[in-house]
Amino acid sequence: MTTNEYSPREVIALCRQREIQAADLRFTDFRGYQRHFTIPAAQLTEHRFDDGFGFDGSSMSGWQVIHESDMLIIPDPKTAFVDPFMPSTLAIIGNVKDPVTHQSYARDPRNIARKAENYMVSTGIADRLGLGPEVEFFVFDDVRFDQSQHEAFYHVESNEGEWNRGRAGAKGYQVRYREGYLPMPPADSLAPLRTEIMLALKAGGVPAEAQHREVATAGQCQVDLDFDSLVRTADHLMRLKYLVRNVAASHDKSATFMPKPLWNDNGSGLHLRMTLWKDETPLFAGNGYGGLSQMAMFALGGILQHTRSLLAFCCPTTNSYRRLVSGFDAPVNVSYSYRNRSAAVRIPVNCGDDSRRSLEFRCPDSASNPYLAGAAVLMAMLDGIQNRIEPGRPLDKDLYDLEPQEQQGLPQIPCSLSESLLALEQDQDYLLQGDVFTSDVLETWIQQKRIDEVDAIRQRPHPFEFTMYYDC
Repeated sequence: MTTNEYSPREVIALCRQREIQAADLRFTDFRGYQRHFTIPAAQLTEHRFDDGFGFDGSSMSGWQVIHESDMLIIPDPKTAFVDPFMPSTLAIIGNVKDPVTHQSYARDPRNIARKAENYMVSTGIADRLGLGPEVEFFVFDDVRFDQSQHEAFYHVESNEGEWNRGRAGAKGYQVRYREGYLPMPPADSLAPLRTEIMLALKAGGVPAEAQHREVATAGQCQVDLDFDSLVRTADHLMRLKYLVRNVAASHDKSATFMPKPLWNDNGSGLHLRMTLWKDETPLFAGNGYGGLSQMAMFALGGILQHTRSLLAFCCPTTNSYRRLVSGFDAPVNVSYSYRNRSAAVRIPVNCGDDSRRSLEFRCPDSASNPYLAGAAVLMAMLDGIQNRIEPGRPLDKDLYDLEPQEQQGLPQIPCSLSESLLALEQDQDYLLQGDVFTSDVLETWIQQKRIDEVDAIRQRPHPFEFTMYYDC
């Protein structure tokens, strides 16, 4: 759980004790990009934690129109931490509100996550969600890319990459193709960088469980966070992304949470481990399949029934679907299994600890907005429990090697962002419960994704098309 949770008065005292000169106010926009502006620390008085600070909400995609641009950010003192990359600066996450009505902004992702947790409590099903993410990302030594009317290219470079084995100055410790899982240094050249990230998280009160090298040939890393509430975990994920990018930059490297930056290699997922509690009692532990309770099985059924629409938030980029292909440790079928990492939902082995009995949803990726993705998955679980949705039979075998007759009738993961957005249009009632996701939020999300991403990719020639078709 989070160790540093300050009151407004304690935040101000911390600024005095640490001689903080600036306060950096942060929030996450509709797409999942963190935004910020900085004020002198002297302006961070107690009443400002109620009255907030103004900013222009019309300059960000999917938010306010120009004639209603003024918005407020209300600092949340529980999120304060001393920023290790900005001089004498305290960083604070805020909630976005309307300056006239002072109501929480419906398109603020953090507000949607708060509403999802409040709705969970109102149902009487549970009073606490435990969410523990496993975050994968790449760190490269160099990256170049461009797109113009007459040119398109990308180039990534990693000193760990097998393709560098023949270059001058290579040390012979490059990682073999898809053999990057848990090697020792010097082959694992990024171990010190990941430890620096883990310690920076700990210093900021974020509970990191572990860090390690992942499977992909070049530069793939993973950091695991301990269970916490939905809102706090999403806050932690945004802080993790900030720390990862800046630690990498401080080492003259570049980090990316893009799901599939390398063709024909493993991509980066955001595996979400989830459990529910009530009155300090874990609700997912039982005597059923994989040690699960009946409630957990219904929650699992809800996730599987709504997987295709969930992916509009959990796999929200066109690049996400280049990861969701057979053979690279990413799920391709809507199924569940005990221990099996090729299933969409895995039931992890937890050494008999009932308090950590959980479901692991393996479809999401690290490009998702964690507030929206987490809220959507929670709503799917609650729908499964309320409507007693059975998950069907498990598939306890390698799902990449199923015989054709075994694959018949097995629901498939969407092949594109377009498919997921269509599924969200057709399956969204469970998200509208409790006014958690509003119709306006869903319509705006679908419209923005189709115009800004799906159409943008569809209209441009792909570099590989020149290889395939130039001489046709």
